[in-house]
Amino acid sequence: MDITDIPDDAYSGDESPPDIDELGSPESLLKGGPIRERLLDVVTGLRTPTKVSAIADLADCDTETARDYLEWFDEMGLVHRHDGRPVRYERNDAYFQWRRIDHIREDYSEQEIVEALSDAIDQIEDYRDQFDTDDPDDVSLVEASRDMPTEDAWEALSEWKTLERRAALLDAARRDQPAAGSTPGHIDA
Repeated sequence: MDITDIPDDAYSGDESPPDIDELGSPESLLKGGPIRERLLDVVTGLRTPTKVSAIADLADCDTETARDYLEWFDEMGLVHRHDGRPVRYERNDAYFQWRRIDHIREDYSEQEIVEALSDAIDQIEDYRDQFDTDDPDDVSLVEASRDMPTEDAWEALSEWKTLERRAALLDAARRDQPAAGSTPGHIDA
């Protein structure tokens, strides 16, 4: 069973599905709870440098409060600050990668990490053989679609890329180091 698989006995089958009308909207979920948590939720989704005012709007708080928390998040290494007018912030992927590696080390024994890494490497080798190349980015979807349906090729290439990232994280956890090419930034632990 993969770490993300749901056990067969997780649901008894006799429960009725939830009433969708009773569930809150995603927007309402972001408007409740402490401001720090709302800002953290917004920050984890930032993929490009974003103005403080836009982040404050997404977190439903005032700009000065957002600015204070973002400065704190920057000191912790969660975000990168882009100076200028206006100041912008984006998530620090290296920090989140470091956290994922740390969680792997905490949650799994070295033997479990090595086994999961071995499984990932085996699957990667299968994809390398299937597509006759070492890197999923070298595969043309157009070319791959000649041998299989386009959706199947796209799904296989996506899974291959995911396996490559998983293997890098597992190997970094095994070596007790950050993943290749990344540094955790200035984290005050």
